Amino acid sequence: MSQWERRPGIGDILEQHAPFLRMYAEYVKNFDNAMDLLKQWTERSAQFSAVIQEVQKQDICGSLTLQHHMLEPVQRVPRYELLLKDYLKRLPLDAPDRSQAQKSLQTISMAATHSNTAIRKMENLKKLLEIYEMLGGEEDIVNASNELIKEGLILKLAARNTSAMERYLYLFNNMLLVCVPKFSLLGQRFTVRTRVGIEGIKVVETVNDAYPHTFQVSGKERTLELQASSEQDKDDWIQAFQQTIQTFQKKNETFKSASKEVEEEVSKEELGKRAPRWIRDNEVTMCMKCKEHFNALTRRRHHCRACGYVVCWRCSDYKVALQYDGNRMNKVCKDCYSILTGRAASEERTEAKRRGILEIEAAQFSGSSLVCGFLLYSEKARPWQRVWCVIPQKEAVVLYVYGAPQDVKAQSTIPLLGYSVDDAPRPMDPPSSFRLCQSKSLHSFACESEEQKRRWLEVIRVAVTGNVAQLQMATSDDLANGCHDSGPASI
Repeated sequence: MSQWERRPGIGDILEQHAPFLRMYAEYVKNFDNAMDLLKQWTERSAQFSAVIQEVQKQDICGSLTLQHHMLEPVQRVPRYELLLKDYLKRLPLDAPDRSQAQKSLQTISMAATHSNTAIRKMENLKKLLEIYEMLGGEEDIVNASNELIKEGLILKLAARNTSAMERYLYLFNNMLLVCVPKFSLLGQRFTVRTRVGIEGIKVVETVNDAYPHTFQVSGKERTLELQASSEQDKDDWIQAFQQTIQTFQKKNETFKSASKEVEEEVSKEELGKRAPRWIRDNEVTMCMKCKEHFNALTRRRHHCRACGYVVCWRCSDYKVALQYDGNRMNKVCKDCYSILTGRAASEERTEAKRRGILEIEAAQFSGSSLVCGFLLYSEKARPWQRVWCVIPQKEAVVLYVYGAPQDVKAQSTIPLLGYSVDDAPRPMDPPSSFRLCQSKSLHSFACESEEQKRRWLEVIRVAVTGNVAQLQMATSDDLANGCHDSGPASI
């Protein structure tokens, strides 16, 4: 300020310090927990409360409470953003400070967005954990890719006699859960009666003289006629469904068309004409078609001679002449049989299991991962097992656990956001081990070396904070071109 008359401007100063404002995201994420903890100990401990009161009486505190001072950092970034916007409005267009002030505003706006994104992710994860408990531990709920869109009570009309039954709906970005309320003050409050995937779902208004405000939700799994509490409530539900469907279709359209083009190209031009690369037996633990796990007696491994996939006997009980093998008859899987003969396989099995987030091929993620490789894994002190772990670039806050590198379905997923990392040595654990802890969840991992452990922890320690942008920026070019068990060079 002493040089203001000679050189007025604040843009250069803010431009120099603006990048450091991103650190406020961590503080903002933990603000609610810190406030709750302060309130808890103030009420629980008279000694603690007395110390707080004594500090607040000091002149330096300005007669303000500790909670007020804790709120200041949360408001700091938005205040800087508003200050710069107002400053630029009043600044002449030819002012020498304009360029630096604009750059500072851009950096501070990014920091504000970063903080808001971190808050939304933590709030979403907190809400998912609450739903998980209310549904009694329903699988696939606590996942970083899930996002709650809308929830609420509604009436379901019976298909036969149109009697109305009370239901509670949870609409996510990828599924609809139709739940039955339970009379319970603690723990599980709902039971999932129906799960409908968003893919292929349709929503239409219906007319029912006996029951107003009705609409129909039709999915692959079920068709439901629902009654809202009012016309406005019905419109809100229909709008929420339509927006969710549109977002889901946009995200999946490009991927599906690209995948379809590749499959058609390979199947029509190469299938049966060139010997495939066989997937090794030890690279998979389940049939790559029906996804049933192999065993030594009733479900052994077989190779499709056309595509090279490892499949079970039921999925490989077909034969067709292959051009690359002198048109001799070879055993193939049912999909290759249909493509090469133009006829549908005689025994089509209806999939009993829904396709979910676990049914993503390990190879699909491993080719574009932040880090992947074999680790020893134990959950809640269970026996250690060797697994293939992947943290993909597109879902940098989720750790996928596979039985082998070519498995078409993950054994489990761990949403890393909010977990704490403990890498202190423990006598009962293998060398180079670390643990992920959250509430009652405990996941233990062991690496082959300290160097491998360091590389995994570099990624995980950033992933648990939800700082996806930092992970993606730190990903090197060679990492993006394939699977590396090395992680980013520096995070």
